[in-house]
Amino acid sequence: MKRQAAGKAWSYMSRRVVVTGMGAITPVGLGTAEFWNAVKEGKHGFAPITKFDVSEYKCKIAAEVKGFDAKEYMDFKAAKRMEVFSQYAVAAAAEALADSGLSMEKEDPYLVGCAIGSGIGSLQAMEREHTKLLEKGPNRINPLMVPLMISNMAAGNVSIQFGLKGKSINSVTACATGTNTIGEAYRAIQYGEAEVMVAGGTEGCITPVGIAGFTALTALSTVDNPDECSLPFDKRRSGFVMGEGAAVVVLEELSHALARGAKIYGEIAGYGCASDAYHITSPEESGAGAARAMENAIKDAGLKPENILYINAHGTGTHHNDLFETRAIKLAFGSHAKNLKINSTKSMVGHLLGAAGAIEFVTCVKELEEGFLHQTVGYTTPDEELDLDYLKEPVKGDFRYALSNSLGFGGHNASLVLAKYTGEQGGK
Repeated sequence: MKRQAAGKAWSYMSRRVVVTGMGAITPVGLGTAEFWNAVKEGKHGFAPITKFDVSEYKCKIAAEVKGFDAKEYMDFKAAKRMEVFSQYAVAAAAEALADSGLSMEKEDPYLVGCAIGSGIGSLQAMEREHTKLLEKGPNRINPLMVPLMISNMAAGNVSIQFGLKGKSINSVTACATGTNTIGEAYRAIQYGEAEVMVAGGTEGCITPVGIAGFTALTALSTVDNPDECSLPFDKRRSGFVMGEGAAVVVLEELSHALARGAKIYGEIAGYGCASDAYHITSPEESGAGAARAMENAIKDAGLKPENILYINAHGTGTHHNDLFETRAIKLAFGSHAKNLKINSTKSMVGHLLGAAGAIEFVTCVKELEEGFLHQTVGYTTPDEELDLDYLKEPVKGDFRYALSNSLGFGGHNASLVLAKYTGEQGGK
């Protein structure tokens, strides 16, 4: 491994990383194919909350996963020792690994790692055991409460289920978690820490305290019409809609994938991060931090801003996020921003928090593969300062690169550049 000084930055001679498997558990479909078909058709997953009584809640709509039965994806006893966020992760990882065709019997398990993040972990376990504490006392708490609840257990359970003995991490960067976990997995392969990484994000926080907390923060939309509750970049936007689910991808060093004849869906070309260092919930108003993350990812890919024609935006549907992300795009791309195609997958699946960046990464892979950019569903009314192309309708074309953005509470900004894989020379 070589590295050399290049001015004030480091230029790394590193290995190429490709995507060879994908799995998804989402509000619009179980499995990548079902999810992607729903996206192409512009279907959303918004409906009245069914997991608990919301009669006293201002927010009554969410994007729940429907029809999920953990026993269809894993052993019943194993499922009972997991909270729903871990179950979603294991299910998505099972699909991704099967899709990749990877045989763990033929791999050095210490070179196959796991990077699956959750922004929150299990609110269900916390709520359930806190109620038990108040009603029955401290001696009745479930001995497994802590390992059921903590957010790293998604990565832990996936590693255990599939025998992944390599680097295992759980990046927790709020709504940037899914992008950071995939980005850090990419780095691990680039610099020789692993040959394969199972990476992504998962979340399951549609619970009383989850909905109440985000509502108190005035982050959630309180619109009761499922067709108008999640409106990223639209002048009528009023907040995000809570989603749940998981997305997991198999990342692999290029020569390793070629040697075993794997199907290659795409290549990660660049990864960039930056911090706003500004506010615990609001993005920095100029968009400088998010702009720097995009610039860093583009530079890491060896590209120029003009090479990027499509952005899958964080696009939550809150007033501040969509305004400041638009400013960030303009800051990073200058006059070229007017040429960009921009969409928000959250217009269909809501905000999956720690899983958001991962499901949006899967979306980008499929979009480049099929030459189809989905519309921002529900977007009809432009806002004055939000004057870019947010895709009222789907667009078909041969797009070589996708830039995916995630912006998290605390000022975390992360971006990934995905390249269309066009053969052994790759998309770079």
